[in-house]
Amino acid sequence: MIYSLSRTHKINYLFSLFEVSRTAYYRYRQGKSHNADKKFNRPKHEIRKEFIQNFKRYGSRRIRESLKQRGIKIGRRKVAEIMRKEGLRAIQPPKFVPRTTDSKHGKRVSPNLLLGQPKPTKPNCVWVSDITYMPLRGGKWAYLCVWIDLFSRQVISWQLDDNMQECLVREPLERALLRRRVKPGMIIHSDRGGQYLSHRMKKLIKTFKLKQSMSRADDPYDNAWAESFWGRMKAELDMPKGGYESLERLKTVLFEYIDGYYNTRRLHSSLNYLNPAAFEAEYYRQTG
Repeated sequence: MIYSLSRTHKINYLFSLFEVSRTAYYRYRQGKSHNADKKFNRPKHEIRKEFIQNFKRYGSRRIRESLKQRGIKIGRRKVAEIMRKEGLRAIQPPKFVPRTTDSKHGKRVSPNLLLGQPKPTKPNCVWVSDITYMPLRGGKWAYLCVWIDLFSRQVISWQLDDNMQECLVREPLERALLRRRVKPGMIIHSDRGGQYLSHRMKKLIKTFKLKQSMSRADDPYDNAWAESFWGRMKAELDMPKGGYESLERLKTVLFEYIDGYYNTRRLHSSLNYLNPAAFEAEYYRQTG
């Protein structure tokens, strides 16, 4: 396990974390001794592994569920006890801080179609979208747009650019529409940003016979699903001070996080402790 983690963590840090000496590790790697790892309690070992691989954000419930899915049986109280003794305390994401959107564009906006509506019971009923800023070195900014399926919380499409032109939101939406089984009448929800009201965006909505929904004026809680994703993502990425070195580097980081972790590995309590991709796959398995 230390070998697999050494690709993303410093080896000396891993030796200290898992209480393994350098000599024992290299003897094990050379096949001279298999006794070193046997000295350590397996639950403790596996809990540390889950904690590290999930950005130190998993508490005892999620770690227990993740171990269960890997065939390791252990109670949540035992997990909590080990985490407490080992000082493994999950870092909590910051509380949702509402932000407003510049909607002084004079364009006609759509009403909020989600008010009072229950959570979708199948995929491709409601997609929500938002844009956030991400820092680059030199005082520059990158802009990230995501489209999230509200049923599974899966990020079904995203785009990063150095500007906020209308293609930032339209192009990832178009890719998702072409890739997924979408029926007429599906709702797409966003804030009142001008990018969502462009002529080309309206044309795309008309072509696929979608229903456009928008948050009420100065009420970012109307799009709290996307805002929640931003808070979680930025906390788990632990963004570097001074920003990312380049737009291309940030794209790689986001691909690894969104497609390599959030969609396919991160467990959600609201999804019965499944990751978004698995939750959606389970729906299709049950419904055929």
